[in-house]
This record gives sequence, C-alpha cells and structure tokens, in this order.
Amino acid sequence: MQIILASQSPRRRELLAKLGLPFTVQAVRADETMDPGLDPRQEVARVSRVKAMAAQAGPEDVVIAADTIVVCQGRILGKPRDKAQAADMLAMLSGRDHQVMTGYTLRRGSQVITGTEVSHIFFRPLDPAEIRAYVETGEPMDKAGAYGIQGMGALFIPRLEGDYYNVMGLPVCALAQQLRQLGVKILGV
Repeated sequence: MQIILASQSPRRRELLAKLGLPFTVQAVRADETMDPGLDPRQEVARVSRVKAMAAQAGPEDVVIAADTIVVCQGRILGKPRDKAQAADMLAMLSGRDHQVMTGYTLRRGSQVITGTEVSHIFFRPLDPAEIRAYVETGEPMDKAGAYGIQGMGALFIPRLEGDYYNVMGLPVCALAQQLRQLGVKILGV
C-alpha cells in the first residue's frame, strides 16, 4: 500500500507529514470550477473528489485529495488573480467572520470517503494601509481568501473556531479518522 497525496501544495505536504506516514505526491489535473449557485460545502467536496479520482493509483493505494475555499457572506473566495483582487478580498473580510471549508476525499480501490471540514474565522478591522502592505508581501497570492493563517495573515485573526490545520488546507484530525476507516494505521494503531 502506498499513500498518494494528489496535491502540489507545500502546506498540504507539511500537514500530511504530521501524521508520520510515508507518502508520495502526485500532481493531478482537474477542473476546479465551482458553481456559485450551489452549496459551497458540497462544491468543495465535489472538487476534492474529482481530484482524487484523477490520481493514478493501484487497488491497494490510498489517494488523498483536498480543496480549500473561503466563504464570506455567501460568496466563495478562491485564490486571487492579482494584487487588486487580493486587496478587495481582504477588504471584504475586514471586521467580519467567515468560513474556511476544506473538501477532502480519500480513495482506496472502490472505497471512497468524501467530507467537508468547516472552520469559522474572525477578522479584526483592517486599515487600508495594512491591506496594501500585506498584499505587497506576496503572501496572499496563492491562498484562498488572500491570506495565510500560518504566516503574516495571523496578524488579522483574533479568534477562530474549528480546526486550525483546516484553515491551512488539510483537516488533519478528520483526515486521520477517515484514514483509519480505510485500514491505515495512525500511531501504529
């Protein structure tokens, strides 16, 4: 059995490594377009499933795929296209709470487990100069919602409810429980 992470995300690699399991990384091509008219929880789970099904794996291998979005006032915020969009996203999040949703799918042979983990994040009010300075660091450019909680984005978040690692892109606790259902031993158990 081989564990395959169907993601090129360095954050997901780092988080999966926390489980102490050997794994390989496989880049997959999948349409990540979401329908804004549908439930974001279901859409992010659907995209993770598409990624998992696109991975090449043997019948005993375990494939792990995930997709993360930010949802504020019913609007899905993915990765910003440019600095202007990043600044707009941060202005929208300023002084508000929002949800970070990570859809994840595990596949082993014909067994497929898909779920969505949701964390609630609270942003303090941001000054426009802070937003500009943060965008100029480049950190927001490859992250859903235009911020990284594990980086300088932490300066904006006085409180969160839920799985911190989910906000980074992989709900480690939920993932470990689901891996056990597929017969993967965690901590030797």
